[in-house]
Amino acid sequence: MYAVVKIKNQQYRVQPDLTVQVPLLDNEVGDSVTFDEVLMFADGDDVKVGTPNVEGASVAAEIIGHGRSRKIVVFKKKRRKNYRRKNGHRQAFTEIKITGING
Repeated sequence: MYAVVKIKNQQYRVQPDLTVQVPLLDNEVGDSVTFDEVLMFADGDDVKVGTPNVEGASVAAEIIGHGRSRKIVVFKKKRRKNYRRKNGHRQAFTEIKITGING
């Protein structure tokens, strides 16, 4: 059993007991959250595709923790113009564990 769910404008393929890193959510560690934007639900050979969402389907998850990913270096350069800019960026994320899929 798996589902494709939309979380903060990004799509994730999830299944029960899976741990996923998603963009930062405003909930506390230990809270349970429910995602209602299920784009596809599959249970064996029974596949439901939403238009755009599957009616009555939801994904339940528990927040494990918050963190920041590794640093990404952004470097811009224009040759022969003495133009160089170096920036760094660390994206914040929330780690969730999928507890159940209701289809």
